[in-house]
Amino acid sequence: MAKIQILDSETIDKIAAGEVVERPSSVVKELVENAMDAGSTSVTVEIKDGGISFIRVTDNGSGIEASQIRNAFLRHATSKISSAEELHDIKSLGFRGEALSSISAVARVELISKTKESLNGIRYMCEGAAETEWTEVGAPEGTTVLVRNLFFNTPVRRKFLKQPQTEGSYIVELMEHLALSRPDIAFRLIVNGQMKFHTSGSGDLKEVIYRIYGREIAETLIPARAQMEGAAISGYLGKPVLNRSNRNFENYYINGRYIKSTLLAKAIEEGYSQYLMQHKFPFTVLHFDVDTEMVDVNVHPTKMDVRFTEGEKFFRFVANSVSDILEHREMIPETALDNKAEDTFQDLEAADRKDTREESAPEPFETVRTRQYQVMEEMKYEAERPKMQDFLQKPTENPEKSQENSRKNGENPAFSTVSQLSLFEEKLLSPQNRQEYRILGQIFDTYWLLVFQDKLFIVDQHAAHEKVKYERLIRQFREKSVVSQSLNPPIVVSLTAQEERVLSEYGRVFCGLGFEFEEFGGREYALRGVPADLYGCGEKELFLEVLDELSQAPPVGRQPAVVEEKLASMACKAAVKGNSSLKTEEMEALLDELLTLENPYNCPHGRPTIISMSKYEIEKKFKRIV
Repeated sequence: MAKIQILDSETIDKIAAGEVVERPSSVVKELVENAMDAGSTSVTVEIKDGGISFIRVTDNGSGIEASQIRNAFLRHATSKISSAEELHDIKSLGFRGEALSSISAVARVELISKTKESLNGIRYMCEGAAETEWTEVGAPEGTTVLVRNLFFNTPVRRKFLKQPQTEGSYIVELMEHLALSRPDIAFRLIVNGQMKFHTSGSGDLKEVIYRIYGREIAETLIPARAQMEGAAISGYLGKPVLNRSNRNFENYYINGRYIKSTLLAKAIEEGYSQYLMQHKFPFTVLHFDVDTEMVDVNVHPTKMDVRFTEGEKFFRFVANSVSDILEHREMIPETALDNKAEDTFQDLEAADRKDTREESAPEPFETVRTRQYQVMEEMKYEAERPKMQDFLQKPTENPEKSQENSRKNGENPAFSTVSQLSLFEEKLLSPQNRQEYRILGQIFDTYWLLVFQDKLFIVDQHAAHEKVKYERLIRQFREKSVVSQSLNPPIVVSLTAQEERVLSEYGRVFCGLGFEFEEFGGREYALRGVPADLYGCGEKELFLEVLDELSQAPPVGRQPAVVEEKLASMACKAAVKGNSSLKTEEMEALLDELLTLENPYNCPHGRPTIISMSKYEIEKKFKRIV
């Protein structure tokens, strides 16, 4: 029988740390939230090697009294609450009292803090939760926390961290969310000695959005305000034209805390439902000021999840408010951005170029900081030839049995005699039989009529052209011979931290698809080349769609499928559309190429390219055959 052991405090601390400190971004989150709770008006974060080897968080908050510093590193020690009753009225970001204890259990931590009343500051150092130094030092008011060699004493945890660039991108994304949560605080993030972004702390949410997402998004915002008993909404909605393929641009905050909530996501999307296509998601930055009795934030150690006491009521409030704001906006004639906002953006851009803007975020006092922006070097990606077996085409569905389906749908089989050709029928369409085809012409500027033997074929020109282009693109991708078309001038796009991470991880895939790009400074990237077959077909939108798809793809086993889906999207965008008149010579050229394909009967999305009607069925319609 196993003996029950009482764990020592060191083991207990390491186990508890696993719930709070998952990766470097967890450390930054806890420390910055502590700085915000301390009344800071400016916070500077500096990281190196993705935060694995070095993290420094400096604030100008109230500081920690010397007599309280050791207590701050004890488990469940907090200044935010004093009893369980106060859990129902939490307004601070932190309250569990586990941050410093958990961080110090798995890293080497140095804290320097000074209160307004103190003459000197205190430097406190600990390693693996054991105190190593306590000295008085000269320091400005506020607190600086340095975390070095994260997980140095838990190598298994450290082994499962991702590459420093990826871990760093998680921190950048976190800091963006924190900056959006408190526009009244000046934030600054320094990554490997380079300024990643900064905000002024002016309280202008739109300025923070501009800093993070760029001018294009900042110019397409709709102010949002609504109120109900116990709750209020403020912030911005993106115009419906500003949509993406995933929910990464849906930002919402409950009482200043960034959260993820299925209820809120569904409510926002319900409000946009009349304005967005299926599987498209809006851009939002919404702050919800909610009575603490209506929401419970004490659900998970990360505090990313919340529960609502009146979920259905809150859902309807959010959905109806979003819908009303969009409906009211749509009735207002479109106008140019007002001069005041235009001047603001120009001032911000000029300040970024000259770097003369006054920085209100505190400088770490123990080292000299660089103040020069550096244009990032051009990164070269080489498209690796993927394995052939990774790009097997999806099996074509056989939508045969039209008569059977029509009976199930309550239709009269006598009027359902048109059938779709498939791979499972005799291959009547082939280059060998090409001389026997006779193109009669085009109807509705969308469909072609052609006759072969005793059948009438109807071809959807868009689906047929899409199939041809798809097969061409996938063949070029396999052979690493995709042709790129240069763009002059290039298209400049602003990317978020997550999108930058995806672009870095999948750079070779993008090059393999025919995209050519380079870093343009800051968050900007210059798109200098696109697949030749895509030129003039929404290059920027497709580039961002590929980013969205890859950001949602599981890390293993899905890359080929995602690439194949994007090739299908590229082919769809580049194909000739319906309601487009074609000459007979153009139809013949496309038909010739279509007939060379192994499966000419379905487009990449499964829609039929060709349907047929036999002479026998036509004669039955005219009662020639009874």
